[in-house]
Amino acid sequence: MNINKILMLIVVLVSSPYAFAQISDVAKDSLYIQQVENDKEPDKVLHAEPLYIDLIRDLGARKGEREWNLGLGLTDNTEFDSYEALIEYEWAPADRLGLEVELPFTFYSPINGADINYIPSNQLNSIKIAAQWSFFVSEPMATSMAIGYINEFELSSFRDFGKPFIKGNVYNPFFVVAKRWGRNFHSLIYTGPMIGQDLSTNEFHTTYDINTSFHYMITGTRNFIGVEFNKTFDKKDFDMTMRPQMRLGIADDLMVGIIAGIPISRENERLSSFIRLIWEPKHKH
Repeated sequence: MNINKILMLIVVLVSSPYAFAQISDVAKDSLYIQQVENDKEPDKVLHAEPLYIDLIRDLGARKGEREWNLGLGLTDNTEFDSYEALIEYEWAPADRLGLEVELPFTFYSPINGADINYIPSNQLNSIKIAAQWSFFVSEPMATSMAIGYINEFELSSFRDFGKPFIKGNVYNPFFVVAKRWGRNFHSLIYTGPMIGQDLSTNEFHTTYDINTSFHYMITGTRNFIGVEFNKTFDKKDFDMTMRPQMRLGIADDLMVGIIAGIPISRENERLSSFIRLIWEPKHKH
């Protein structure tokens, strides 16, 4: 065997594991998309779901799907830190219909010697109930659309708990459209008004949210990296927070989402962070 053949054999032996790994990853990626989309009914498109403003249920949800979320976050404000905590349960009682119940908490801690009496009181913010219906799902176009509604019963803080128990109501219809570009790139728009009602004065206040997100799903995995742009219009005021994020699969039914918050145009909010633990129990198709 001459030296050229020996060198060629070495190159083949060294490069083969990498080549096989690439082929394996592409195969895994294609098989995962096929498992989600083609092996079951009704039609469903694999989309990367944003981690901070998350959906009520997967677009094109199938009956029996369910998911538990536990979230923990920290926001640095000018005079106090706020700690977020939430627990939510979402499920699909019928094909393409998702329901959700969420309990969000906020706890506050003064900084820079701020007077504790001048910071907000700890509270169970609200009781949220929501529904989402995917009215358009196209596997050939890799596109899904949905409409939904969130009703948020705002509660009094722990300092004034029960005086009254429910102090306000927020009505939040929304629209979602998502598109996957090829196997790896994902985009999504989530938008709608938030109409707040103060039950003591019966006054209404309306803001409008436009949340856009872009993600890249790592080949051969369920992991992704991406960014959300959370934008709120309030009459002449405009706020936007950019949220770089990543999702990591810990087990077949367990994932963790890690989010950073970078305010672009907020007067009183600094950097923030948020972690979401996602558990998807197995379900029968």
